[in-house]
Amino acid sequence: MIIDAHQHFWNYDPSRHTWINDTMSVLKRDFLPADLDSVLSANGVDGTIAVQVETSLSETEFLLRLAQFSKKIFGVVGWIDLTAPDIETQLHTCVSLPKLCGFRHIVQDEPDDTYLLREDVIRGIRAVGGCGFTYDILIYPRQLPAAIELVSRCEKQKFVLDHCAKPFLKTRQFKPWASQIRELAQSPNVFCKLSGLVTEADWRSWQPADFLPCLDLVVEAFGPSRLMFGSDWPVCLLAGEYRQVKELIANYLRQFPANERRLIFGGVAAQFYGIVEHSE
Repeated sequence: MIIDAHQHFWNYDPSRHTWINDTMSVLKRDFLPADLDSVLSANGVDGTIAVQVETSLSETEFLLRLAQFSKKIFGVVGWIDLTAPDIETQLHTCVSLPKLCGFRHIVQDEPDDTYLLREDVIRGIRAVGGCGFTYDILIYPRQLPAAIELVSRCEKQKFVLDHCAKPFLKTRQFKPWASQIRELAQSPNVFCKLSGLVTEADWRSWQPADFLPCLDLVVEAFGPSRLMFGSDWPVCLLAGEYRQVKELIANYLRQFPANERRLIFGGVAAQFYGIVEHSE
């Protein structure tokens, strides 16, 4: 079973999706399961993990409604207010929701680079894990030190790092990102998504070789048993078609045994998110 561990849906609203600026006109429309289904079929992908893009409870409800009627949405990573005083109560009501497997907050937009170390945030993340949910870490490189400390303080929580923490592929400045990724990967409860990389490179002129330093480092640090492929569709359309994104990772992984490729293209995501066989 091939799983895309990271993609998004939305009904485009410029008042809500303010992060989609004028350089991203290709994203200024609705993206729904009907738009993705044929793309998945053409690329041999069985299903996906739909990940939140808005910080609202209605976003989680929106994704769960889509998942209810789509067999290709294997799981949903929603949003919840980690700092809510009643977060445990909220989470207990979520446990029975079909296909809800984890949560994410858009930490990269937080002005405080130590946001993840706030006591109320850590309490919220521990509560997420206590109810059996995963947590996606979405950060920029400057926030890696906080992420490293966070995971050391939440050893029982299952974490996955989105987009390899968005390394500076355009400028090829991999320090201190590289050493911090290695340090983060020392925590066995942290996984990593090979996702969102083409949009960190030059959108119009990237070449596969541009990603080798990043891919080599991340694969060495985490190993195939803690890595998962993600397209970041439709955001990836800023820099390439779905096929190009999948082929970028598939071509790189040709040097690895078939069993390791299967792990990265679905096995790890299925285990991490607790996915059962949904495909027909």
